Amino acid sequence: MDGQKKTYYIDVGTGHITQSARSSTWSYKIQATDEEITELRELFDQNYSTEWDNFIRAHIPYVEYHHDRENHRYDSTIQQVYGIIFKLGDEEARNHIETMNILPKSE
Repeated sequence: MDGQKKTYYIDVGTGHITQSARSSTWSYKIQATDEEITELRELFDQNYSTEWDNFIRAHIPYVEYHHDRENHRYDSTIQQVYGIIFKLGDEEARNHIETMNILPKSE
């Protein structure tokens, strides 16, 4: 892996990462190395696993959202995903993520 950046298109909702703007719907355009895409893919995979845990937990009505470890893990991972997209994304991506107020405020 040579560290060369390539253009990728990201759909956070599905966890889809592609290099073709026409192959599927996408929300964010980023420039990333192979290593950065691998990191992003691992976060999406982690959230996919957590979503299954949450699906199972959803059938246990006495656990409230804010007391649920899996929900906290999902929220943390999705925040990391948006942090990477913010760092690697184009101006439109960064502007959109800023309006979401999902990332912690830097001091």
